[in-house]
Amino acid sequence: MKAFVHEFGETKLKDMAVPFADHGQVTVSIRTAGLNRRDISIPKRRGNDAAALILGSDGAGIIESVGEGVTDFSIGDEVIINPSLQWYDNSDAPPKGFDILGMPDNGTFTEKIVLPAEQVEAKPEHLTWEEAGVLALPALTGYRALFTKGGLKEGDTLFIPGAGSGVATYLIQFAKNVGAKVIVTSRSADKRQQAKELGADIVLDTNSDWNEELQDETIDLVVESVGRATFNRSLEVLKKGGRIVVFGATTEDTIDLDLRKFFYGQYQLFGSTMGSRQELRAMLKHIENFNTHPVVARTFSLDNAHDAMSYLEQGKQFGNVAIVVSE
Repeated sequence: MKAFVHEFGETKLKDMAVPFADHGQVTVSIRTAGLNRRDISIPKRRGNDAAALILGSDGAGIIESVGEGVTDFSIGDEVIINPSLQWYDNSDAPPKGFDILGMPDNGTFTEKIVLPAEQVEAKPEHLTWEEAGVLALPALTGYRALFTKGGLKEGDTLFIPGAGSGVATYLIQFAKNVGAKVIVTSRSADKRQQAKELGADIVLDTNSDWNEELQDETIDLVVESVGRATFNRSLEVLKKGGRIVVFGATTEDTIDLDLRKFFYGQYQLFGSTMGSRQELRAMLKHIENFNTHPVVARTFSLDNAHDAMSYLEQGKQFGNVAIVVSE
């Protein structure tokens, strides 16, 4: 079967052995996969001496075979893949043994993948294959950050620095679904317009004076993923006693923090990453109840996975990047 792999310092298409579904497992014929920033970072993390690994954490497809003991799924079922491994029930932090599909295990940029049956969920019927393929990782990340950690509720005001990522588009939609006010920033006029069309109430130029622009707003929650470039600016516009959730750092990881100012403001800081199967299922119910559709910025074929990675690395997208594996 054809797969997009990282092998000895190179990313390339390669023929790989077709996997076999053993006891408790299913074989999924992948229709579409989702490209995430994690997939870009993995080759750098693995170095030049590692053997072939199929990249990709997100995907959707059709069950082609089932191993002994599988009762919840049948051949022909349409499913999405849960990339959050060995994290079943909601908890304050991932349990020991938690991992993310796509490293160290083979991922979704391939024609077929074998997984434990507990790692797949029924594909929401209202989603296209492209939408389903880009759903799980960014939507689950956003759902946990917003609701489990951030405690967002109707009437709250949410601030999102950086409006173009896949996670950010889910944050906007989920927050509007529950009746929250949403404020976002972007350097790109096009992205600001797209965020407005998606439902954001206020869109700001990243380079503007946030304190001046938001002096009449009371921000209850900030969801941060940029890092050093925006963290302290975000903290400055958060109300006293407000909540800030961090799930990523696309700029530098290390920040300077004025602790005295932080504890006098009695701010609440939470870290978040991915989510449990329990939260994934809650997220799936959410998008079904609100008829929410993922934003797909661009679609590439598996043969053009290199181009997809270059496109995402440039950060020009608004939304998610889909890779079509089979029609």
